[in-house]
Amino acid sequence: MKTLDFIQLDESGAKQVVNELQFLLADLQIYYTNLRSFHWNIKGKGFFELHNKFEDMYSDVADKIDEIAERILMLGGTPENKFSEYLKKSRISEIGAVTNTEDALHNILETLSHLIAVERKIIELASNYNDEVTNSQLSDYLVEQEKEVWMILAYLS
Repeated sequence: MKTLDFIQLDESGAKQVVNELQFLLADLQIYYTNLRSFHWNIKGKGFFELHNKFEDMYSDVADKIDEIAERILMLGGTPENKFSEYLKKSRISEIGAVTNTEDALHNILETLSHLIAVERKIIELASNYNDEVTNSQLSDYLVEQEKEVWMILAYLS
């Protein structure tokens, strides 16, 4: 027996959604690593608040990584677990030791913009297959990410 038999989702549609979620999982893994680097390496004005903020952000992304992996499993897939594969699939680049506040925050803004676009694409795809749970999960992420963009822009201005 498969989960899909009980949650009443189309298997071919679920496979397409899983494929896109695998890319999102890879993106989130690289984003998580970049946030950890910002947390460790940030210096200068705003250090105390950003050091803590980056920790909050990577903790949140870690939760999202787990949720995406679990959704992949629910839809009949197997979440990727090798970092070498994440690096191949991710459309987000690893970043070196960034110490400058503005550089770190601009990288985060670019990453959030990318993630928002990817999540909107997955929501549209999942809608075609009546996958309201994936849509709800990603819609919740969008609420947080759009607010995060607004707050970072306010901080930078």
